[in-house]
Amino acid sequence: MREIIKKAAKTNNLTEEEITLLLENSSFNGELFAAADFTRKQNVGDGVHLRALIEYGNICQNNCFYCGIRAAKKDVKRYRLDTETTLKAAALAKNLGYKTIVLQSGEENAAPLNEFLQIIKEIKNMGLALTLSIGEKTYQEYLAYREVGADRFLLRIETTDENLYQTLHPGMNLQNRLRCLKDIKKLGYETGTGIMVGLPGQTAKSIAKDILFFKELDADMLGIGPFIPCPGTPLENEKGGSLETALKVMAISRLIMPKINIPATTAMEAIEKNGRIKALQSGANVIMPNVTPQNERKNYALYPGKPGILQTPEEFLNSLKQTLSQIGRFVSQDAGMSLNYRPIEK
Repeated sequence: MREIIKKAAKTNNLTEEEITLLLENSSFNGELFAAADFTRKQNVGDGVHLRALIEYGNICQNNCFYCGIRAAKKDVKRYRLDTETTLKAAALAKNLGYKTIVLQSGEENAAPLNEFLQIIKEIKNMGLALTLSIGEKTYQEYLAYREVGADRFLLRIETTDENLYQTLHPGMNLQNRLRCLKDIKKLGYETGTGIMVGLPGQTAKSIAKDILFFKELDADMLGIGPFIPCPGTPLENEKGGSLETALKVMAISRLIMPKINIPATTAMEAIEKNGRIKALQSGANVIMPNVTPQNERKNYALYPGKPGILQTPEEFLNSLKQTLSQIGRFVSQDAGMSLNYRPIEK
């Protein structure tokens, strides 16, 4: 196992079988996490990039079995922020020193395109980098967002196992999601994807295939989090994923893709106190503080136990800075472009 970890750190390559072995064996977790932390430090440094998260809306047309805002969940109070509210949240983030905004929403096709394009323009006029995480769209829509200034796009694949994907995502199609990622990459976005770890029916081998898919895609950023069962969904009674396994997936991904951006996700904190700190010490270099208006945060409930709902953005930032200093890290002062990113050739 030590030889596999050394190989990953030295060559940034592993086979499916080697990744599977690392995932199935917990005896060397400390060495794996330490190697990922060292690789992170050597390649992207000690700065932690902050992305101000605006949960733009929770309206969704999909019925993913694990999701707390799935279309069939009738007890969700649906909302979509108006332009003024969205831009006010972005301005607050800028005033707090954030250099990047993440606009995240449920996957809906009814949102007015022109209004959304205007929001993108206005955020870009503030001098901020912009990441979108709004789901599957047409090539023309991705192009329109890009033409008015969107820099990055995050579209998690959740699993590349076609049978598992179809089971968990009724009415959706893995091939279309892959098409979307290819379109995003082709248009020159910094391209992000990721998976949920611990889904019912998921195996170490299928996760190994997911990790190799990240490398094949040449992803610039990865969002990796544990599966957390949500009440009122088809998977509410299933066993949740573990922080340990999610950290291992993240650490292996860092070793074979040393220059990418990897968030310490909120879901990690939701299942274990200091989960985000453990992630930062196992390869992560990004945190996404929430600047969504507090009256709507509780309605963007993808899973139960979401931390920080009652904290103001100012309180969170002050607390985070103190915590980072305690582990020898600091808030980066730039927009945090992925060092893995290579602009498309014209």
